[in-house]
Formats: sequence, structure tokens, C-alpha cells
Amino acid sequence: MRSAFKAAALAVLVLGCTPPENAPTPRSTLVIGLDVSGSFRNSGHFEDALEFASLYIYAHMKGFQDLRRPTDVFIGTMGGKHTGEAKTFHPIQDLTGKSPAQITANLKEWFPETDPITDYNAFFERTAVHVQRQNLTLAPLTIVMFSDGVPDIPGSKGDALYRRVDLKPLEYLSRSVTVRLLYASPKVAQRWEKYVPRKRVRLWTQDADVMEGWRRHVVASAQPEKQDSLWAWMKNVVDFRVRRGNVL
Repeated sequence: MRSAFKAAALAVLVLGCTPPENAPTPRSTLVIGLDVSGSFRNSGHFEDALEFASLYIYAHMKGFQDLRRPTDVFIGTMGGKHTGEAKTFHPIQDLTGKSPAQITANLKEWFPETDPITDYNAFFERTAVHVQRQNLTLAPLTIVMFSDGVPDIPGSKGDALYRRVDLKPLEYLSRSVTVRLLYASPKVAQRWEKYVPRKRVRLWTQDADVMEGWRRHVVASAQPEKQDSLWAWMKNVVDFRVRRGNVL
């Protein structure tokens, strides 16, 4: 009798923790940052990054392979003609119903310029303003930057350059904030991880040579919903779950 009671109690507990099938998607925000500076455009990785960014956006909007499906997506650039320049963010509605190829075409159309400056601090500050304005501060926030990771900050060189990257506008913006830097060199990625000050923000970097491995997982004859190997690679290599680590 006691065993039967325990089994019944466990069943009630499990059912109580399982959301109904028609439950709405949990709120989460995805912000994509594209580096359109001359240095990244000429790095040899820009076109690959642009194509992968389109697949990344598409796969997350569809929720393939259990990838987190964001309820809000915004896309902007990191930089400008001068320090602190504000840029436009394009919302998810501009991409709804479009294929990866169409998303790539849109990104090229929206951001044709070549910025002389890569300004991460202005991008983070603008992201914070945008998230607050849209009343998204309670939703988990993921910022994915496609960039070589080299900041343009006057008066700083070497490791000191990365110590001046300012994540403070993001620190208490949400209960969970993750910044992912993709397509940096190993040396630059290491400097971000080692020197960029942060308390609550989770930081994940992935080298350019590793990122370009996504093409090996594409099955040319398969439809997007059948690209299981690619979406699994994306989940394990790019969307790796990051632990919080303090760097002061």
C-alpha cells in the first residue's frame, strides 16, 4: 500500500511539473550583432559568418533540434564612423517566413556599409536601451556577435584594450545574460575570456577555424528541417551552456 501511495504521489508530481502541450513558448530574447568593419570583411571569414548567421537565426526561429526558440529577435551592427554611434535594430517581424538564403540577402541589404570602427561598448549600451524599451528585462537574453573580436578604443593597446570593453549595461538587464563571440582568432578569444570585466554576464567564444566546420555537417540534399547533424553541431559548439565566471 505504501509503495502504491509513493508511486501515485510521484506521478502527480511529474504531471504537475510538465507544461501542457499548448503552453506558450517561454519568453527569451536573441540579439544578433554583425561586425561590418573593414577588418572583419577582409579577414576571409565575413561571408562564412554571414551565411552561418542566417542559418543560426532561421534554426532558432524554427526551434530545430531543441534549439531555444526566442520570442524576440533583434539584429544590428557593432560600430560606425565614430565612437558611440547608435545603429538601427531590425526586429523578428522583418524575417518571419523567410528562408536562410532570403535572410542572408536581407542582411546584405540592411548592412551594406563598411564601418571604420568596431564599437562593442556602444552596441552593448544600445542593446540595453532597446531591451528596456521593449519591456524584455525579465526574459533570458542571449547576444551573439559575429566578429573578429578586436575593439577600437582610442588610447588602449594590447590586453588593456579588452579591459575597457564595458559589459556593465548588461549586468543586471535580465536574470540570465549570455554573450557569445563567434569568429575571433584564438588569441583574441582568449583575451575576451581573460580580460573583459564581468560579474553576472556569461561569456562564450568560439574560434573562426572551429566555426567554419559547420559546413561539414550540411547535407546538400536534405531540407532544413532534416539537417539534424548541423543543428546538433550548432547546439553543442555554439549554444554551449556557459557557467557564470567573475572577471573584475
